[in-house]
Amino acid sequence: MKLYIIAGEDSGDLHAANLIRAIKVRTPRVRTRGVGGDQLAEVGTKLVAHVRDINFMGFWEVIRNLRTIRQLFSTVKEDIKQWQPDAAVLIDYPGFNLRMAKFLKRQGVQVIYYISPQVWAWKKNRIKTIDRYVDEMLVILPFEKTFYAEEGLEVQFVGHPLLDVIPPKAPKSAAITGTIALLPGSRKQEIKRMLPLMLELVPRFLEYRFVIAGAPSQSEEFYYPIMGDYPVDLVMNQTHELLQKADYAVVTSGTATLETALFRVPEIVVYKGSKISYEIGKRLVNIPFISLVNLILGREAVRELIQDDCTPDHMEQALRERMIIEQNQILQQDYQELYEMLGSKGASIRAAEYIIHQVKGIQAY
Repeated sequence: MKLYIIAGEDSGDLHAANLIRAIKVRTPRVRTRGVGGDQLAEVGTKLVAHVRDINFMGFWEVIRNLRTIRQLFSTVKEDIKQWQPDAAVLIDYPGFNLRMAKFLKRQGVQVIYYISPQVWAWKKNRIKTIDRYVDEMLVILPFEKTFYAEEGLEVQFVGHPLLDVIPPKAPKSAAITGTIALLPGSRKQEIKRMLPLMLELVPRFLEYRFVIAGAPSQSEEFYYPIMGDYPVDLVMNQTHELLQKADYAVVTSGTATLETALFRVPEIVVYKGSKISYEIGKRLVNIPFISLVNLILGREAVRELIQDDCTPDHMEQALRERMIIEQNQILQQDYQELYEMLGSKGASIRAAEYIIHQVKGIQAY
């Protein structure tokens, strides 16, 4: 069995690697190839492109890098023609992957989408593309199955794969001071924008140790000029280990907000994009929150500071509010509810078994 995998960012790389690991336990002779990062490569996937070279965020940033994206698209198309996979597993990354789904379908390759694009948030017209070119959609958020059903599409809810790598643990005590984790994102553009803002908190909380979670797709050297002379530590590719020890966290919006919540770390969520990207996005995105925590719960459990509200003063105030014991007791109840809503462990295994069944069915036919 030959599977072509396309994961265009760090979180997708993690989930893709766990998926392939689960597939190999059941089908050891499977061969994998495609686009991803270090974790996908570690499970034996031959990479034709690395996430560090293609991970762009925001409307303006994507436009500026259209030539790179087009070159990658051509490279991947030619590679697929040459390798002739039995099926392709697309991991999120919708701007690229939905276009690739059209090509794959025309090549007669079965298209399996694992981790749905956020069509419930924006670009709802993408549902037509999914219906036409995606053979199977495996979703990981509990409300997505209902959303697709209302649009006339049947999808499979497999649970969230983070539950397989993040153990539940007892709530932290807000009375114990120690470490504040800074999670500025994984893309170069967002790190350059968000980390300097986060670092302005350091002299405001001198009793705490600040530690930056370095993204797997970036190098240590990338962070040093941004860190400057701030007395902070940097750990690379150890986000989960950091969250195990952290007392609080400041997190750029994204999958990391959910990871932080599952580690039961009190957090504030921040985001600031380029003015052009933000103004465009504000008119297109139709969701009440930006963090997965609040979106899944359907209410503001964690504080969100977006664009003009994302200032050092507001961040300090929100973080100090998070340190109030009574507030944290409520938050920990919210975190427990969130954990229960995400289904049960074994998402990667369920997805792997479903994919194997589907692909072998096609091969038998």
